[in-house]
Amino acid sequence: MQLKDLFYKIPLLATSGSMNTDVTSLTMDSRKVGPGSLFIAVRGTLTDGHSYIETAIRQGASAILCEDFPTDINPNVGYVRVQDSARTMGFAAANFYDQPSRKVKLVGVTGTNGKTSVATLLFRLFRSLGYRCGLLSTVQNQIDDEVIPATHTTPDVITTNQLLTRMLAHGCTHVFMEVSSHAVVQERIAGLTFAGGIFTNITHDHLDFHGTFDNYIRAKKGFFDQLPASAFALTNVDDKRGLVMLQNTAARKETYSLQTLATFKGKVIADSLFGLNMFIDDREVWFKLIGRFNAYNLLSVYGTAVLLGEDPTEVLTSLSGITPPSGRFEQVVSDDQIVGIVDYAHTPDALLNVLETINELRATDEQDYLPQVITVVGCGGNRDAAKRPIMADIACRLSNRVILTSDNPRNEDPMAILEQMQAGVSPVDVKKTITIEDRHEAIRRAVSLSRPHDIILIAGKGHETYQEIKGVKYDFDDRVVLREAFTERRNQ
Repeated sequence: MQLKDLFYKIPLLATSGSMNTDVTSLTMDSRKVGPGSLFIAVRGTLTDGHSYIETAIRQGASAILCEDFPTDINPNVGYVRVQDSARTMGFAAANFYDQPSRKVKLVGVTGTNGKTSVATLLFRLFRSLGYRCGLLSTVQNQIDDEVIPATHTTPDVITTNQLLTRMLAHGCTHVFMEVSSHAVVQERIAGLTFAGGIFTNITHDHLDFHGTFDNYIRAKKGFFDQLPASAFALTNVDDKRGLVMLQNTAARKETYSLQTLATFKGKVIADSLFGLNMFIDDREVWFKLIGRFNAYNLLSVYGTAVLLGEDPTEVLTSLSGITPPSGRFEQVVSDDQIVGIVDYAHTPDALLNVLETINELRATDEQDYLPQVITVVGCGGNRDAAKRPIMADIACRLSNRVILTSDNPRNEDPMAILEQMQAGVSPVDVKKTITIEDRHEAIRRAVSLSRPHDIILIAGKGHETYQEIKGVKYDFDDRVVLREAFTERRNQ
């Protein structure tokens, strides 16, 4: 593709060199530049891509996209100067790959909690309805049956367009995508055309990146502000900021609720460890998912499917047979009926939702005694530190025993993280709280403290199959470790 075609209908500040230059690939990583590449100089938080322009040219770049021209202009290279390289990159990538997002029904899901569950449920639902689909999520990217490991909640916009192009080649008609607040701020969804957007909820998270809660809200809202008039915007009106998301959107405004009037109305009839019984738009349905938070997820999925033109009865019939995503309230049960629950809950609100659900379920359990709840929880390193004492407090208030342990400490000292969590433990809860840095040992201790029918919640990592310590990822899967601990208990 020629440079002039790549920037068709994109505002430019200036150009230098020939706009007839051929471009064969796009990259913002100078290490991936080859002959014919367009190198995109993006100003990041740690490095400035403008520092690598000369390196990119030496490696064969035929064109440069930047915000400032370098001092030395190479006459054999085409230069394009714009106001914002990151944003322009999205529209250029869409042109380069021939607008793949316009050729599928692309639906984005944003919110603090529930993004992965909603996107994955939509993917599974539409496949069960007979469509070929794509998924872009925290857990994995998927092109129908083909699984592609995910490195970010939302990929960079070049990768997204590449994946959408591959999805089209495989005959995919629908793509469901998690949209993180980071992605909105960093322009990782620029140039994409969405058929719809879903808001799940918003609570305390990512303040290490956004600085304030107001900035975090604006980032989430920014996704809906970008939706076209042809799209729908579906929001949870039971969240007090649900309608805020729709204030400036050009999209068609739709709502869902368990508590008030909405486009799509639901009501929980019964909730147990075996499933969820609900009324949705006056139809009674039983689902395999558990908990009130999943009632919201299911309602948003149902609403989305109907807004995409599917038959309501067929949607509910298919949804009733779908299992929860990996690492989301995933159960591992021992031979003597200790119930282990592995969940990705890594924010205060997510942990609160899961523990409230567990306590509601155990209160209705038909046992001679009230099963105790043992919670194993940690907090990730190099992330929002303010939530650490809050999460420890929630775990203590809603559990009989709490084991504070390491999550993904990344480049932080694990004990320093745990000390910050311990600050949230009230004096009355100190006796029921244990701190064990080694996560493997923490899970084993939880099993040793449990009795039949007790419930062990292992929170924070969910689907992850690694533990990141000092920048190195080690094999670690909460589900595998829990099963091993149950086996040890049985053999004792």
